[in-house]
Amino acid sequence: MCVLPHRQSGAICGELPFSVYLRIVRLLASAGIQKVRITGGEPLLRKGVIDFVGELSQLHDVDGQALEIAITTNGHLLAEMARPLKGASLRRVTISMDAVDPNSFARITRVPTGFASVLAGVRAARRAGLDPVKINCVLMRGFNDDQIVPFGRFAREEGVVVRFIEFMPLEEGRVWSPEVVVTMSETLRRMAEYFHLVEIPHERRETARRYVFEDGIGEIGIIAPVSQPFCGHCSRIRITSDCKIRTCLFSVWDHDLYGLMRSSASDDELMKFIHSAVGRKEERHHIGEAGFVPPSRTMVHIGG
Repeated sequence: MCVLPHRQSGAICGELPFSVYLRIVRLLASAGIQKVRITGGEPLLRKGVIDFVGELSQLHDVDGQALEIAITTNGHLLAEMARPLKGASLRRVTISMDAVDPNSFARITRVPTGFASVLAGVRAARRAGLDPVKINCVLMRGFNDDQIVPFGRFAREEGVVVRFIEFMPLEEGRVWSPEVVVTMSETLRRMAEYFHLVEIPHERRETARRYVFEDGIGEIGIIAPVSQPFCGHCSRIRITSDCKIRTCLFSVWDHDLYGLMRSSASDDELMKFIHSAVGRKEERHHIGEAGFVPPSRTMVHIGG
């Protein structure tokens, strides 16, 4: 069995020189990685990110195909950067939003005019041809679960894919409990009260279950790691901003790849280290189980 299976994907964020990440992606591409996602923090704040996307797009997978490059962003700077990013061969963009009602958005983000900026970014991304534009929303009961149907309307009106994500114990300052989680079944039930959904095929390795509205207008995805774990199908790894490998968001340890790079390790030595780390990838998380150990870093430090 290949340790880094064909069509695996990885995510990176950044505080080290871009050359460090480029070297890592080149190595991972030689082992089967086909998709790379740039995350944060907020990656669009990083000076030189457009050129970095362009350099990533010059790398190829084991079949000689260009890597599929995507970015996750809060969308505030996207209106002015969508077209240059597309010109640098960015393929797709995901925008993190917790509400599509302007007042709720302002309450959650504490940015009074933020919704208008992000909406402009969503529309600019669509015009630039970053397709599909995906919107990620982490649902939490009593916080933003009143936005389920408004997000459904948003998907239909703006021509985007909305993906609801079950709340996981990854955040600083928020106490996780099962009662706060809005499960996939509840989200589907509440959306069906607005408009009937039909499930559409998804690949085994996809994290999201996909649905389209019955009339074919608008797509909804649900990522349900709490109520419907997909650990056995997950083929993703993550490189943190300080260049450590995380094989699962809920890992209790990191694998220090940059430590080897600082000691002038060869490409072969780095690949052996990567294979060893991925070979110890956790079989599953243990959310909600007795004795659950929180991950060693919260999402803000992992990058997401």
